[in-house]
Amino acid sequence: MKLRKKEYKNMKTEELEAKLLEARKELMKENAQVARGTTPKSPGALRLLKKSIARIHTLIGEKQRARSLPQKKE
Repeated sequence: MKLRKKEYKNMKTEELEAKLLEARKELMKENAQVARGTTPKSPGALRLLKKSIARIHTLIGEKQRARSLPQKKE
């Protein structure tokens, strides 16, 4: 799931939303595993998933703001 910010930036909004859904499902699985009391395979994966979700949310917001702002003509 770990992608670089540059790779996320090159994606379209639809692709980002698909990645967001995938990351949320994976996070739910990891959280369920922790809730059951078992130790996760990789404890650092939770943190990376949360960061990836935040990155995707940020990029989607930036793309929406860029579309809504009028382009300056010089």
